[in-house]
Amino acid sequence: MTSIVSALPIFLVSFLLLLPSAFVWLALRFLSRHLLSSNRARRRALLIELGYATDVDKRIVGFFHPYCNAGGGGERVLWTAIAAMQRTDSDIISIIYSGDTDATKDEILSKVKARFDISLDPRLVHFVYLQSRYLVEDSTWPRFTLVGQSIGSMYLAWEAMSKLVPDLYIDTMGYAFTFHVVSHLGHVPIGAYVHYPTISTDMLARVKSRQRWHTNTGAISSSEILSRAKLLYYRFFMYYYALSLRTANFLMVNSSWTKNHVDSILRYSDDLLDLIHLFPPQVVIKLFTLQNAPVSARIVYPPCDTREIAKFPLTPRKRVILSVAQFRPEKDHQAQLLAFHDLLKSHPEYAREGGDHVQLVLVGGSRNEGDARRVLELRDLARNLEIEPHVQFVVNAPYSVVLEWLSRASIGLSTMVDEHFGINVVEFMAAGVIPVAHASGGPLKDIIVPFNGEPTGFHALTRQEFANAFQTVLSLSPEEEAAMRWRARAWAVQRFSEEEFERGWNQSGWRTYLASS
Repeated sequence: MTSIVSALPIFLVSFLLLLPSAFVWLALRFLSRHLLSSNRARRRALLIELGYATDVDKRIVGFFHPYCNAGGGGERVLWTAIAAMQRTDSDIISIIYSGDTDATKDEILSKVKARFDISLDPRLVHFVYLQSRYLVEDSTWPRFTLVGQSIGSMYLAWEAMSKLVPDLYIDTMGYAFTFHVVSHLGHVPIGAYVHYPTISTDMLARVKSRQRWHTNTGAISSSEILSRAKLLYYRFFMYYYALSLRTANFLMVNSSWTKNHVDSILRYSDDLLDLIHLFPPQVVIKLFTLQNAPVSARIVYPPCDTREIAKFPLTPRKRVILSVAQFRPEKDHQAQLLAFHDLLKSHPEYAREGGDHVQLVLVGGSRNEGDARRVLELRDLARNLEIEPHVQFVVNAPYSVVLEWLSRASIGLSTMVDEHFGINVVEFMAAGVIPVAHASGGPLKDIIVPFNGEPTGFHALTRQEFANAFQTVLSLSPEEEAAMRWRARAWAVQRFSEEEFERGWNQSGWRTYLASS
């Protein structure tokens, strides 16, 4: 009797903690029934708007891509997937949940045609415009960005579901925390194409070892207290990110590097957090998480623009080292300038005007004030290294200018560490430009690999290794150079074409989940 009395406070506290969670569960059930009930009218309105009879048998696949009008590699994946669906499944309407409220449907589809040469049937495409995209932007969350953007994406998903619930939901931008909202409110199958994990075990390791990085500033890496606090923050985020990924029914990834990280995240566990989630109220979070636990992610290499680029002549080529990358910190343009400086220092003949002169051309987009400031800093560095006359910056150039440089350059340069895939490297190779890339990520494991047992490019780790690789390419005989350009092109066109992407996309199993919805 005494033991029962002594246990009563524990039971009472647990009950009081669980009671609000029970109300939350009931509220979610009620809200879900309301949304699904009113969704019938929204589906009928959609069919009428697209010119169909309300009783026509159409299924809806929703793509969550708030920046669908950006015109980058992630958008190429989105539009190529939708185009593939239209060719094989004319009974499917693709819904894009977009935050591009400043562009009409016609304007977006016209840009898709101009940028990617992808034509879409407008009767099989519809846009659901989201007004709260600012909630997932970096500027909204200057501190605790990962958590802030994740919470913002959940609100954005709520806005999306309140406007239209699809039969199948596919995230193509990397917002895994939206899966919880969709699973509880929409009760539909969930898939994702992951370009890179929001957080990785590498990020945890760098904080733990107090390594300075663009995701781990010097102010934090130099402080043991701040490093411990950030590591705990990352552990919590990784734990819930893993729960989010396990909510998906199927996952596609863009490279071996991304697959290895996503698979490790799917298996991630934390003894401390597992213990905490055995007790209320944290246990409710686990109960509310509808985990499907996909065994592993499937690699589906992104489609690259290899058809037109592969028409460029392999010779002659200018002695140009070309970088094509946005001026973001992780692209590490500073390393490119330093490596080029080392090349000119060891081979001064390359700095003289004439037949041996070598030029470094940095082509890239500047998205905001931070990027613009970074370009100014890079110009200052080139001036201080005394290589400014041999370096050219091409900022925010139209795609036609990018193609022109790809048709002329000899060497393609990428210095990003752990590049998750590397579409720019594929474009180098398809264009006949010999790539020199950092020995990590997609360029190491998937892209710059032997073709028919022969090399297709070079890897490097240090600035001196990059400089040595430049010299190796510049010293090739005309026969060796032409052969390597041909191998690089043949491999890129064979492995990373739109046809290969569509084959992988169709084998991902999305039709199975759509049929079961």
